[in-house]
Amino acid sequence: MNTAYILVALIMFLFALDLMISSLQQLGQTAAETIILATSNPFTGFFIGLLITAIVQSSSATTSMAVALTASGAINIGNAVPIIMGANVGTTITSMIISLGFITKRKEFRRAVSAGAYHNFFNLLTAFILFPLEYYYGFLSNLSQYIATTFFHQPTGPMNGTFSFLGSGFGPAIDFLINSINNGFLILLIAFLLLFSSILFFRKVLSSLLGVGSPDRFQQFFFKMPIKSFGWGLLTTALIRSSTVTTSLVVPLVAKKFVKLRLAVPFILGANIGTTITAFIAASFNSNAAISIAIAHFLFNFIGVLVFFPIPYLRKIPINLANGLGKLTLQYRLVGFLYLLLTFFFIPFSLIYLNRNAVAVHELTYLRQDFISGKKTFYKVITKTYANQPVTSWMVYENSSGKENDPTQIISVYRTRNRLFINQDLYELNSPGFCHDEADEGGKHQICITQLIDHLPITAELSVDSVYVFEKKYYTTADSVSTLSYISATENLLVRKEKRDKNGNVITRDELSALRGN
Repeated sequence: MNTAYILVALIMFLFALDLMISSLQQLGQTAAETIILATSNPFTGFFIGLLITAIVQSSSATTSMAVALTASGAINIGNAVPIIMGANVGTTITSMIISLGFITKRKEFRRAVSAGAYHNFFNLLTAFILFPLEYYYGFLSNLSQYIATTFFHQPTGPMNGTFSFLGSGFGPAIDFLINSINNGFLILLIAFLLLFSSILFFRKVLSSLLGVGSPDRFQQFFFKMPIKSFGWGLLTTALIRSSTVTTSLVVPLVAKKFVKLRLAVPFILGANIGTTITAFIAASFNSNAAISIAIAHFLFNFIGVLVFFPIPYLRKIPINLANGLGKLTLQYRLVGFLYLLLTFFFIPFSLIYLNRNAVAVHELTYLRQDFISGKKTFYKVITKTYANQPVTSWMVYENSSGKENDPTQIISVYRTRNRLFINQDLYELNSPGFCHDEADEGGKHQICITQLIDHLPITAELSVDSVYVFEKKYYTTADSVSTLSYISATENLLVRKEKRDKNGNVITRDELSALRGN
């Protein structure tokens, strides 16, 4: 019977994720723009992950949503990694809240705060090490994408395209819900409730099966040896899919002196690794960048364990910080409560507010010329560049649909060193003559750098620097047109795009004609 319940919870979990992705895609480009803006700044993304997890008290729900957002194309992995980091810190709030339950007994309260704070300090210290590396160098996102590409054969670059778990098995049910409700926000709410409920249901079934609710059983089996304790923490958390439950049970054990904090540490670290299983389940049926997020989640916790577990001196740092906070609560009992409010609410909201203007917005006007018909049209592109982030979004307003306020296309631009991704097209900023092969729905093609222009005047008032001219040719037929893309490396901006016939005559040209900043 328990096996049937577990299977039901798993199917419910995957269905909820698929429904969430479908609802995000149905909400359209405006919703995608809002999500991109909300997560574009790494600080904002980090504290959004922290706050959501602190509110719902489940990092599993937050990391699953990060997978769903990436799979839907709303954000890329560079936006998702800070959310994952924040979720790891936010999940420790439950242990801190449980420790407050011992506030009437001074010594027990001190030990409970120490146990609750250890998990928090460990994840905070790991974030202090890895967040700057991700912020300046894209350490986790690049490493996870490299692992995904090398070992799982998943493509790098921004997400684009459709996503579905278990093939199309959920398709009819999801289509029925979408057609019946026809409200993207309501479907998103239903999906989130299903997702959260499936995690709680799965947790309850496994907790009952393992007898995790008994502190005596915990103490007897899980804390005898450090390696065994680490393994049990990893295994039970992976099965229950919640480090919140397993680490929170440690708090009363330490408070009541059943277990010393130093003996509980390996179990907590194992639980930190075990909780990453949810992201892997969420990404296991995805053919795109979601697997990279699962790897990034694992790497964050695994690197933290490598830093703070094997070396005795470093292992003592979070323990000493936790014990220090515990001792401080002996003198001032409100310290634990104030620490919780500052760490999980006041500081996150303050930093989100201070980083609210980290997006540079430009409005560009392009002139499109059709040299066969002689027709000329203008269209607008809004670009959003995010401070210290390699991602830019282009929102194209062509107004051909009659919806003047809605973009007809959102283009994701991602820059990593000398590689520039424009949606799924890769442009390598190399020397003239450099070529590489690619393939898309049109077939196999070659992209070559034909020219590098140091300074290109556009109008009397507008010019751009370091313009690479890329020529794209398909191998399929000799009559196929070629496409020339003029890309500014300094601005990560498409300046001009031409389609030419086999004789080199220009068929159509899109060219930047005006630029306004915010």
